[in-house]
Amino acid sequence: MNYALITGATGGLGRAFCEIYAKNKYNLVITGTNEEKVNQLKDELETKFDIKVFGLVADLSNDSECRKVFEYTKNNKVFIHSLINCAGFGDRCDFKDMDVDTQLKMIAVNCSALTYFTRVYLTDMLEKNCGEILNVGSIAGFVPGPYMCTYHSTKAYVLNFGQAVSHELRKTKIKFLTLCPGPFESGFVAKAKNDYTFSKIKPIPAIKVAEYGYKMLQKRKRVAVVGFKNKVTVFAPRFFTNKFVCSVSAKTLKKGD
Repeated sequence: MNYALITGATGGLGRAFCEIYAKNKYNLVITGTNEEKVNQLKDELETKFDIKVFGLVADLSNDSECRKVFEYTKNNKVFIHSLINCAGFGDRCDFKDMDVDTQLKMIAVNCSALTYFTRVYLTDMLEKNCGEILNVGSIAGFVPGPYMCTYHSTKAYVLNFGQAVSHELRKTKIKFLTLCPGPFESGFVAKAKNDYTFSKIKPIPAIKVAEYGYKMLQKRKRVAVVGFKNKVTVFAPRFFTNKFVCSVSAKTLKKGD
């Protein structure tokens, strides 16, 4: 039976992907930072879907914690056929007021951990010439984001990284998708302090995003933007100056900009 590793599994998009892969009879390796939530989700999935779930508590902003996850799967001889990098968070604030440690932690989770897992699990996938990788980006990765500058920049990294690696893998049977949703239902808003943006844009259910992402991954798409309006949003900036795009982006992130 195949295994799927899903990071950030205990909420939002990560939890939705757990449901999808469990329904498709994958065994799971799930990660989260809250031990109680990880154990609850593990028990729930095993009972509901009759699958094996390894639940790992890991802070992916810490390099040693990422390595711990990889070593655990190797020591247990678990082949990760599907890698779903969902872990990530944002922070809305004027850059001059941002806590620098929070920004560095965001870069570590959104970029470094994702890169590490993609690289280390790709080796076995290439050896078997099968597998799939889905990295969660965002429509934020297509434009600069004043007041969420670090978050937008991390998602731009995810987007460019994914497009480059998927090109390198084009002659293999490995699927590689960068999924780019807009706002969806999760704990992101509270943590990012971005209620202003979400008050104007109604978020969609996380399961809808995950279902679309899973479908596009199976179709071997390289990048998938979720929703028609979001597709227009990421396409339109190419017709305007960077200064104008930056100004419009800022107005969606901070009242009165």
